[in-house]
Amino acid sequence: MKGVGLRVAEVACRLAHVSAGEMIGNLPESTVDGIESALGSLTTQVPSWMVNHTHEPVAGESPHYIGPDLDARRRDDINLMKMIRSYRGVRHERGQKVRGQRTRSNGRTGMAAGVLKKAAKEAAAAAAREEAAPAAAPAAKKE
Repeated sequence: MKGVGLRVAEVACRLAHVSAGEMIGNLPESTVDGIESALGSLTTQVPSWMVNHTHEPVAGESPHYIGPDLDARRRDDINLMKMIRSYRGVRHERGQKVRGQRTRSNGRTGMAAGVLKKAAKEAAAAAAREEAAPAAAPAAKKE
């Protein structure tokens, strides 16, 4: 599930007093509800550095998003960066690397890479000869 990694799952199991090694299919419904409520109240029971959205500028709190809410929030954050024309937003728009990686030799998408094969070279040469031959023939007939 998005937003629930190993660390968050372990903390939720500890808050719900469930063994982390148990399979969720073997647990009774009341225990599963306890895990869900522990995930719901995660922001009040763990330090702020442990949640996946450490600062919400509008509300002034640190929520922890799970599932499709996480995808929607990430998309909204990227759209906000694009709208205010921040450096990261511009990099997102252009499809370039955002987190400071080098781009001189990496991330080259959309262009041919590597060496052409021998057959491809021969086919390109043959196509060039065919284009050149018909262009020369009409000029000779006019004379």
